[in-house]
Amino acid sequence: MSVRRAVMVGLLLGLGQGLAAQQLTPTELARVDSVFSAIDGTARPGCALGVSRNGELVYQRGYGMANLETGTAITPGSIFHVASISKQFTAMAVALLARDGKLSLDDDIRKYLPEIPDYGHRITLANLIHHTSGLRDQWNLLGMAGWRFPEDLITEQDVLDIVSRQRGLNFTPGDEYIYSNTGFTLLAVIVKRVSGKSLRDFADERIFKPLGMTQTHFHDNHAMVVPGRTSAYEAGPPGPWKVSIPTFDTYGATSLFTTVGDLLKWEQNFASAAVGGKALIDAAQQPTKLNNGSALPYGYGLSLESYRGVRAVGHGGADAGYRADVVRFPDQGVAITALCNFGTAQPNGLTRKVADVLLEGSLQARPAAAGPAITLTRVQLDRLAGVYKRRNVDDALKVAVKDSGLVVLPYGIPLKATADTRFFAEGFPVEVVFDGPAGAAIREMRLVVGTEPPRVFDRMAPFAPSPRELDGYAGEYYSTELDTRYTVSRKDSVLTVRGRKSEPVTLVAVFADAFQAEGAGTIRFERTTHGRITGFRITDDRVRNVAFVRLPSAPVSPRPPQ
Repeated sequence: MSVRRAVMVGLLLGLGQGLAAQQLTPTELARVDSVFSAIDGTARPGCALGVSRNGELVYQRGYGMANLETGTAITPGSIFHVASISKQFTAMAVALLARDGKLSLDDDIRKYLPEIPDYGHRITLANLIHHTSGLRDQWNLLGMAGWRFPEDLITEQDVLDIVSRQRGLNFTPGDEYIYSNTGFTLLAVIVKRVSGKSLRDFADERIFKPLGMTQTHFHDNHAMVVPGRTSAYEAGPPGPWKVSIPTFDTYGATSLFTTVGDLLKWEQNFASAAVGGKALIDAAQQPTKLNNGSALPYGYGLSLESYRGVRAVGHGGADAGYRADVVRFPDQGVAITALCNFGTAQPNGLTRKVADVLLEGSLQARPAAAGPAITLTRVQLDRLAGVYKRRNVDDALKVAVKDSGLVVLPYGIPLKATADTRFFAEGFPVEVVFDGPAGAAIREMRLVVGTEPPRVFDRMAPFAPSPRELDGYAGEYYSTELDTRYTVSRKDSVLTVRGRKSEPVTLVAVFADAFQAEGAGTIRFERTTHGRITGFRITDDRVRNVAFVRLPSAPVSPRPPQ
């Protein structure tokens, strides 16, 4: 190749980034790059950034390394696994089939998925799209059943098998919103059964090719070679970076592979409606409606937000060491995406910092803090400390005094006081308010996360079983819903639980007959009227009341202290 031709090829390959840089002012360019300065370099993983204005790519760049073993840098063309950003594409595929007249979003899912049990309540395709189905989350179920992430290969059939074993829902369909990956895996199956094509092929034909998304696909074969794919990592602790790549042959809820440039082509489709048409695009961005008529800010796999007074539509994603975020500001015509390949990345914060630069003249001042932080006495703090159980759900939080303040366990979130019963979590959209009659004991705690309705927690009586009482819980337990066995053991004054492929996990007493297990939610034991323990139920943030029965040869247990 001649020198002249080599120069021309180099210019053509770098054309997108070169032209993009010209469309940002030098000040904007420097400020945007400074957002990523801490993760740039050749000794660590990083992120790719893409920015568009009115559908035109204005900046893209890679920061850090795509593969530490080969010394390959991240570029704008690097391909990332973007996890839950996948959901909006799955929803679009189903919506296109509805527009074609092949199905209706109001159809009962059992029309297409007869293996899903009849729970006595109709679950619609719209419920799946909006996370209002009540179906337990597939990842939580698989984790409870002993699957290890990301080591164990997980297939679509594995998900179907465990979901089909469930004998209960988290709630009546349409009554609540709980994020459920299960719904989107089932939607992928429905696409295949209705269209006769896999979601991968259907999306390629109807979405990716029409939009020129040539580097995008649903990854349905974990062993497939993908040129340009990034590796993903997590750090120690302590020690060097470790490879952390999901092993999935299931998709719909996840497993989209794409680049920053391709994602920005998709974002432009919300303005052009080239795929789907205006009516469908508008419907995709409508809030979810619950049975009681209240609206929640979630559309077709899209979070409907407000950032510093500006309308925003987007979604994030996290699987193994991959982290991703894409956000669009429709009224300003700006879209931003950050795709990262290390587990501690916070791309949501990165895209908003870039927005701070590019939308500076449109953004409102940052909201004031809930109030100046104040210091409470130890007596005031002790009055609030204790265990609180979410009303009507076995979800327990422990509030403890730490470093002259409060901390919420098991999450370890420190709380700062703005009044004697009102606290906020610095750096998180979380406010905590304690309530009770004046001069009397605190009775409840209200937890407000962002714009969600308050979660009400009742204060529970102290529960501190003796070693002899702990012996009553020891034994073998089996769940038909998970097809797995747990062993509960007591050593000294500590109760532990161990499942398939796991090390023993310490159980911490939270309220009568209930214990909290890190990574396993709340375990609440069940008794007969005579006090004999017959089993327990597990509840966590996305799964409620998974049942275990006690196997024979267990001793009769004494009642816990009242």
